[in-house]
Amino acid sequence: MITDIESATPALCRLQLGSELRQLRQAAGLKASQVVRRLLWSPSKLTRLETGENAVVEPADVMALCEIYGAGGETRALLQGYAAVTKTKRDWWQSPEYRPAIGPGFKAFLGLEATASALQTYESEFVPGLLQTEAYIRVIHQRAHEGLGADEVDRLVTVRMTRQEVLSRSESPVKLTAIINEAVLHRAIGGGTVMRDQLSHIAEVAELPNVRVQIMPFSFGAHSGMNGPFVVLSFPDRAALRPIVYLENLADAWVSRRDSDVERYVEAFTDLQALAPGPQESLSMIKKAIKEH
Repeated sequence: MITDIESATPALCRLQLGSELRQLRQAAGLKASQVVRRLLWSPSKLTRLETGENAVVEPADVMALCEIYGAGGETRALLQGYAAVTKTKRDWWQSPEYRPAIGPGFKAFLGLEATASALQTYESEFVPGLLQTEAYIRVIHQRAHEGLGADEVDRLVTVRMTRQEVLSRSESPVKLTAIINEAVLHRAIGGGTVMRDQLSHIAEVAELPNVRVQIMPFSFGAHSGMNGPFVVLSFPDRAALRPIVYLENLADAWVSRRDSDVERYVEAFTDLQALAPGPQESLSMIKKAIKEH
């Protein structure tokens, strides 16, 4: 439960609201299909509310659900407060400047990332987004999105750089644990200067107390991250939200809240963290790669 709604971000309010609405429905013994039939809603509308995907939540919709679920007056007031924040405040990625550069799946992730207390990420092909330099980001987007105009690439770069503020925000910076495949250190993105600056940046950010970086060496052979990159997001205790997994590929990006999926990826990350060398040895590998570039 959020105790200070007025200072909470819209993203956190949407997630908390969705979680509590879902709990109320389940406590009332109702299936989603029963609720949408009574309200004449589409199934997707209730799903978006319960997963926190709507940018804005209408207080009237919340009250209609509370009526069906038999929620008490205090609960109704609290949930209306969450909805009010989504209508009066705006997350930075919802502004007209950024919206054209952000797909639906990634938009959902940005809300989760901004709200998370901890991120555990494994990356096999490039530097994790929160650790990238502007020059490295620009090269990645120019290659991945060939044909985009300079203004569009600039927007994508700005989105990535703005995301990184979660690591240094004054209040509760996110705790990042990043495990990076050794191949990332040697893949020459943008040439020697770009790579030297990028790897030096990783080493610098890794000195922050809330950041831990480990490198997965070639020599360790097969490991539990070989099916691809992923991010496990955990949330503040006050939010009472379970961890979520974020996945993406060339065609799509999505989050999974299914307990079995989350458990599988948490176990995979635990295995990777135990297998990979610690931060100091990993830092030595990064410094060696800088010299090679």
